Amino acid sequence: MAAMPLLIKEDSSKTTYTKHDQLFKELINTFIKEFLEVFFPDVHDNIDLQAIKPIRDEVYTDMIEGSTRRLDIVVETTLKGKDVAVIVHIEPQSYKQDDFHERMYHYFSLLYNKYQKPIIPIAVFSYEEDWEEKQYTMKFPFFNVLTFNYMTLHLRKKNWRNYIRSDNPAAAALLSKMGYTEKERVQVKKEFLRMITRMELNPAKERLIYGFFETYLQLTEEEEEELMKEVENLPKEEAEWIKELPISYEEKGKAKAKKEVAMEMLRKGLDMDLIAEVTHLDMKDVEKLKEQL
Repeated sequence: MAAMPLLIKEDSSKTTYTKHDQLFKELINTFIKEFLEVFFPDVHDNIDLQAIKPIRDEVYTDMIEGSTRRLDIVVETTLKGKDVAVIVHIEPQSYKQDDFHERMYHYFSLLYNKYQKPIIPIAVFSYEEDWEEKQYTMKFPFFNVLTFNYMTLHLRKKNWRNYIRSDNPAAAALLSKMGYTEKERVQVKKEFLRMITRMELNPAKERLIYGFFETYLQLTEEEEEELMKEVENLPKEEAEWIKELPISYEEKGKAKAKKEVAMEMLRKGLDMDLIAEVTHLDMKDVEKLKEQL
């Protein structure tokens, strides 16, 4: 008889965050070794990276009534130099949830009951709020039943400048979710592009991290112009490499198409907020296009 899927209820009002969770899952699943190396080096150094195999097809979470999704990232491996199987569970979290630490314990319990193997639980927070609980406890005034701990990565608390020399693809993509000011946006993208040229990834992986980055840090037209000036001031060879990135041309083509659609919508007198929402252009860019009419 086939094993029953593991189910657990989540807040169905947060289904708009599913896209963000999917992006994080795709990125971390693709670069799990690099992700652990740069953010959780103790885990990276103590597990057998060559023995990693996904088991996500067997574990599910109930997202909304009548539907399921896979538990975010679950892999099995062994401890380095030992014949001890372990499970690594990584759970990206896009929004603040006050009972998240309890949910992490539920995931741990379900995984342990199913596989009966040691589990390394990790939570990745990508929201603005400061909430970063790392422990779930169950106790009475007279007795402590349990204390469950898990590892955390709160991206907004990370300084992006600390990762730009890592030349790590997971870190490069996640620069877009780290702590930076509005004035640093151009600098963040410039260093991201420099990382891409140094890493020399294959086109598929290059597009993956570029698409992730652009989802969370998309420059305005004015900022793109500033970026190009910054690139021109780089050493000539490096500047040429950045300009020759295929994704740069693709994004420019997409941006041009977006502007053409926006101009047509403006000519028809449509609401500017609607235009920005439909085209995914920054409102400043939409306002500049309106001035050209």
